[in-house]
Amino acid sequence: MTHEIETAAAGAISGFFRRKPQHAVPVGTPCANCATPLQGPWCYACGQLGEDFHRSTWHLIVEAFEGLLHFDGRVWTTLPDLFRRPGRLTRAYLDGHRAPQIPPLRLFLVVLLVVFFAGSVGGRFGTVATVSTDSHGKTLASSKHDLGEMTPEEREKAKQAIAKSEIVIMNRHNTSAGGWLKARLAHVMDEPERFKLILEQWSERFAFLMLPLAAGLLSLLFVFQRRFFVFDHIIFSLHSLSAVGLMLAVASGLTRLTGGLSQLVMLAAPVHLFLHMRGVYGTGVFGTLVRMTFLFIGSAIGAMLIFLGLLWVGLNGMGT
Repeated sequence: MTHEIETAAAGAISGFFRRKPQHAVPVGTPCANCATPLQGPWCYACGQLGEDFHRSTWHLIVEAFEGLLHFDGRVWTTLPDLFRRPGRLTRAYLDGHRAPQIPPLRLFLVVLLVVFFAGSVGGRFGTVATVSTDSHGKTLASSKHDLGEMTPEEREKAKQAIAKSEIVIMNRHNTSAGGWLKARLAHVMDEPERFKLILEQWSERFAFLMLPLAAGLLSLLFVFQRRFFVFDHIIFSLHSLSAVGLMLAVASGLTRLTGGLSQLVMLAAPVHLFLHMRGVYGTGVFGTLVRMTFLFIGSAIGAMLIFLGLLWVGLNGMGT
């Protein structure tokens, strides 16, 4: 399986660390790769770095660490504006003032990786709830178990409960769908790490679908305002999703330290969206709130469908 988004994000990260070479060879020196006379730090013909690497190992190690720790200066202007003045950041990009800030797509791709890394560090894979009932259907006891920490006995009990369950779709019992689902849920119980790996491989691709979803909804909300174009909505969505993604990464990363209190960070998301939308589109308070409501409902429905699609892909992969 290919890793298109991971590769693109890796290329985007490399843009954060670009710097002028400290040991550039003199202008006019033939490029070591294609022999074209150099006119600057990089060869304009093949793109190779025109730098002399014949120096001590210590200097190379020091410069390697410096390169890793030396962020592009645009990070320190883009990220503060993304949270404090999001409308001005997006408006500046749309008006052509793009050099001082990180390209929105690069920012979005890097944030995607940060979100999934923070989720893997701070979150748990999943839980299985078991409920004991009497002959009359009354609940006697219930418990939750982490899917990756269940004992063989707990897994076997969960598999037996799955086998006895009935699948009802649209108020009808569906034997074929029920058999498909039960078989794959049993495989999930046997190989939870494999199921987790499949979800991780596909989650970044499905998360990327939030971009066309948000841009499409904004296009509908502003369909009668000819001064805005789809490109405007895409840039707005990239900045807005990046901000929400960073909030989500912070909340996920703090989960182990603060528990559920870390989710309070997400309360800033609607405030950010309100300020962002007013700053970019120049809408009034009432118009912004109405559009935010429709955007939230549409995004929630779309996110649910995306999640169900991801879950279907993961379960389907357990049958192969």
